[in-house]
Amino acid sequence: MTISKQNDSKYKLAEAIKECMKTTSVENITVKQIVEVCGVSRQTFYRNFIDKYDLINWYFDRLLEQSFKEMGSGETLREGLIKKFKYIKAERLFFTAAFKVDEQNNLKEHDFYMIFEHYCKLIREKSGALPEKKIRKILEMYCQASIYMTVKWVIGGMKESEEELADLMIDAMPEKLHEVFTELGIL
Repeated sequence: MTISKQNDSKYKLAEAIKECMKTTSVENITVKQIVEVCGVSRQTFYRNFIDKYDLINWYFDRLLEQSFKEMGSGETLREGLIKKFKYIKAERLFFTAAFKVDEQNNLKEHDFYMIFEHYCKLIREKSGALPEKKIRKILEMYCQASIYMTVKWVIGGMKESEEELADLMIDAMPEKLHEVFTELGIL
């Protein structure tokens, strides 16, 4: 199987789980249901994913990759956050269903690791070094809090605009992290 065919299967499976999410909670969606909607075999599913949460995380990674590409290197953190929140809003059904899950391999945990790694990479690219231990710990707490607020925003019906949420995220940033991001020209 070529890589593009494999990715085609993965995207078809992602579309199928999104379709299932319209009528069924993530916890109650089965692999059988996903493959029936998609029109592929269980073998195809398991050739691509460990379980439905692996599929959800893979699709989220594709959304984040696209979001990070769109963020561009010259944009500020605020502009990047706004784009991320617009992406989440465009995929509202997917995120609302996926963020409600607290089981192992859930999207909230996965989102945390992706965002934390993204910020560490950004700091390394701008400064030439990984963030020091204290900054990494502060960044870890900030990322956990930002995921919590993002989940609350999504599940609560996205009442604030993307700009308002981005501003709240920046206002909530710990002073030390704010200093690092300002020095590196990220804010």
